[in-house]
Amino acid sequence: MPLTDDVIYGGILVLSVTFGHLVKNTKGPQKRQLLCTATGAGVIFLTVGFNILHSLVTTLITCLIIQLTGPKKCHIYSTIWCFGYLGFFRTCHYFGFPKAPPVSNAAQLFLTLRLTGLAYEIYDSYMTRKSEDLTKEEKEIRVKYQCINPSTIDILHYAYCYIGQFTGPYYRYRTYYDMIHNENTDNVPSIDPAIKRAKDLPLVIVSYLFFSYFFTIEYVKTDEFYLEPFWFRLFYMVPMFIVFRTRLYIAWVLSECMSMMATLGAYPKLSVPKCGKGPTDLKALDESLSKKENIEYDYETIHNLSIWGCELGPTTREGLRSWNMTVQYWLAAYCHHRIPRNLKAYRIAITMSVSAYWHGVFPGYYLSFLLVPVILLAEDAMIAAFRNGSEKRKEMFDWVCWFFKMRGFDYMCMGFLLLRLDYTLSYWSSIFFLGHVVTIVFLVTAKMFHKKSVKTDERKTS
Repeated sequence: MPLTDDVIYGGILVLSVTFGHLVKNTKGPQKRQLLCTATGAGVIFLTVGFNILHSLVTTLITCLIIQLTGPKKCHIYSTIWCFGYLGFFRTCHYFGFPKAPPVSNAAQLFLTLRLTGLAYEIYDSYMTRKSEDLTKEEKEIRVKYQCINPSTIDILHYAYCYIGQFTGPYYRYRTYYDMIHNENTDNVPSIDPAIKRAKDLPLVIVSYLFFSYFFTIEYVKTDEFYLEPFWFRLFYMVPMFIVFRTRLYIAWVLSECMSMMATLGAYPKLSVPKCGKGPTDLKALDESLSKKENIEYDYETIHNLSIWGCELGPTTREGLRSWNMTVQYWLAAYCHHRIPRNLKAYRIAITMSVSAYWHGVFPGYYLSFLLVPVILLAEDAMIAAFRNGSEKRKEMFDWVCWFFKMRGFDYMCMGFLLLRLDYTLSYWSSIFFLGHVVTIVFLVTAKMFHKKSVKTDERKTS
């Protein structure tokens, strides 16, 4: 029986977690770098075969772009190239090339983020070095702990580092560089943080196995499904989202454990590391690293998932921020915040479109992602209109908001799983596009109530 993608992913993740201990205990940056690269390239070749050429072409052309265009413009051309090639990669079978397997698609996804993020880091490093707004001390410490100047060989090593190749987390080149050149790994905790991070996995795995046994997305694609009563069709999206998110929870938690075992993203806690970005207090980082011993480390830099934020966060915005957090960082740092001011009103829509394109070319992604800005708008309007009064009333509102947040994710998840336009629209129409209808009703109601309350307040004050 052929291995499923889930079995392949699971095997790679489990082996990579244990392999991280060897990486941590390998002395010398060159040996550690070669070990990570050889492992990453080997794993990709064993899983996707000669489809590795896609990643090799992407990486080599990116290196050429960086060399030819220089640090001032390399981020623009690298982004166009990497995302352009991602589109070709997914449609290459229409041009006579072999269709890439799903495992290869996962590797290409994160390679695209790494290489475009790298180009932005090079650009930001260039801007830091030429900045006249920084003091000499600020510039020196930023150059020391944030700026990068990788060679072509360094870029190849970074592109093929085995950590996070198929499931993330996304990490910056500087984070990778700091792991490779860390000479103090003996004093960096790895096993205990990984065990602590994995404590939620048993419950998540049991939930995934239970719900995936009884509910499958394939049933939704059959004619028999639409003969089921309305309540069943409406309910079906709830367990499907449970299957969808628990599967990703398992992958992302193991990915974090993989990073921890190799000490990727380990920084002194006093340096206030942020998800994706790394240390934010560079003076504290400099002082902490000079001690070498008795340093309290954390792994917030590669923190990719807050399960309880996803499950219990009352708002859609909080749920999104708790989900695939390092990719969220990439979207914020290299997309959302880089959009010109004259397009500020469209930032969320543009960012969601980029995210949809990154995920794939299927219409289901776009139908789901482009619903997010409308849901956020409706949710913000409802909060402004109704989340007021006593603490008890606010608490009740939060629970109601949480319920509809989860149903919104259930609804959008079906687009992610069904992918095709006809499948997605068939399911949503079978439940009368309830997610869209409820969102619009909330938006209109909140706007009307808010205007009415404003007029009432104006009359009271006049």
